[in-house]
Amino acid sequence: MRVFDTHCHLDDEKFSEDREAAYHRMIGSQVKRCVCVGSDLPSSRRCIDLAAGHEAVYAAVGVHPHEAKDAPADYLDTLADLLKAPKVVALGEIGLDYYYDLSPRDTQKKVMAEQIDLAIALDRPVIFHIRDAHGDMMEHFRSRKRLPRGIIHCFSGSAETAKEYVRMGFYISFAGPLTFKKAPHLWEAAQAVPLDRLLVETDSPYLAPEPLRGRRNEPSHVVWVLKKLAALRDLPEEQMSEITWENACRVYGIPPEDREET
Repeated sequence: MRVFDTHCHLDDEKFSEDREAAYHRMIGSQVKRCVCVGSDLPSSRRCIDLAAGHEAVYAAVGVHPHEAKDAPADYLDTLADLLKAPKVVALGEIGLDYYYDLSPRDTQKKVMAEQIDLAIALDRPVIFHIRDAHGDMMEHFRSRKRLPRGIIHCFSGSAETAKEYVRMGFYISFAGPLTFKKAPHLWEAAQAVPLDRLLVETDSPYLAPEPLRGRRNEPSHVVWVLKKLAALRDLPEEQMSEITWENACRVYGIPPEDREET
């Protein structure tokens, strides 16, 4: 079995004492690839460095809505350069977060729109962070003549919302909350998404799955999300792992088969 954690933050300071050990636990748990996702320019550079030094790690670069207010004037030029680095497979994470509102909403929208334009110009997939903002996100997507390809990460909406994103061309990624005991709306969404648009992730070090709630999350724990997703779709875990592996490689533009990753 091979599992792909499509979204983690292995660069986070919470891994400062055991990052290498967490990486090797990931490999030992049959999680053979992960994407380390940036939230601002410094973290994006850290993700690139991690990908350069670890065969199974890929990187994404972008400015998160929390950090939108602090984006420097030349951030788009910097992102365009970072996207050229080896093993950078997406622009992200970007989007809207109305739960914390750490950046003004108008600023979030502006910085997100600029990054979407960059991704379309460079033909790169986008990782979207959307929290308590699906209405505005849908409105923005519908207003565009052209949409990027990409992922709605750590999906938190309804089955109908998921199906609408799929109709727009996006993949839907589920994280630890799918395993929670009181998450029927997520279970319904996971059952509604076509098999060829499903992804799994940890968003580690955040959102540890149900058996490990309250602890620091890490990429090896994505197997719990996969188990839940397989059960919801009434499929063997090995089959679901292969489905989500192929989907992840397709959206990120990575060959499904590669040299042995250690």
